[in-house]
Amino acid sequence: MSGMERVQSSRIGAPSWKDPRLFVGILLVLASVASVVSLVGAAEKSIPMYVAKDAIMVGQPISVDSFEIVQVRLGDVDGKYMHPGISLPERPVAVRMVQEGELVARSSIGSTDALDRKPASVTVGEPLPKEVVVGSSVDVWVALPNERNGYDEPVLMLPGVEVAAVNATSSGLGAGKGTQLMVLVTDAQMPKFLGAIANKAKVSVVWNPGATR
Repeated sequence: MSGMERVQSSRIGAPSWKDPRLFVGILLVLASVASVVSLVGAAEKSIPMYVAKDAIMVGQPISVDSFEIVQVRLGDVDGKYMHPGISLPERPVAVRMVQEGELVARSSIGSTDALDRKPASVTVGEPLPKEVVVGSSVDVWVALPNERNGYDEPVLMLPGVEVAAVNATSSGLGAGKGTQLMVLVTDAQMPKFLGAIANKAKVSVVWNPGATR
């Protein structure tokens, strides 16, 4: 064997256990495996969280009896939701509606001081779209009566308000049926709206799917 052949043979031979590059490679593989195992473990970890036992309406008093506990996997967003380790605020109420069975966002529970909307009654005679349900948004149009025994042109008085309740009503003596809605109105909107209702204004409700709160 020539000198050149001996050099090439030594280069392609099996690595020695004393070769530090081998240990570095093993450490890299072990670190990679540990990282994957850690990620999989975190993804599979479930924690106890609160869900609404029944639908929770805005303004409704809240206690731990309002919730049920379920095991869920939320990852990094678990801090946004209520869980048994979080204390309720003083005089807790719902400041946003929570549907039955939904996770309870921490932002949906506050004190009575944080409640910036209150339910007001709206009765309409005309049929409502099937989309007008609890939690949906509607525009409330009001037409005030005038001296000609008619009504002025309707104006949009409550844009994009949330529906808190829907109930069928009847005026009695076999007369036609209507629908009573409870809509959530801010303190700033309330006086003008109540004044219109007191003056027997004609109220119309229109579904507003694009409203944001």
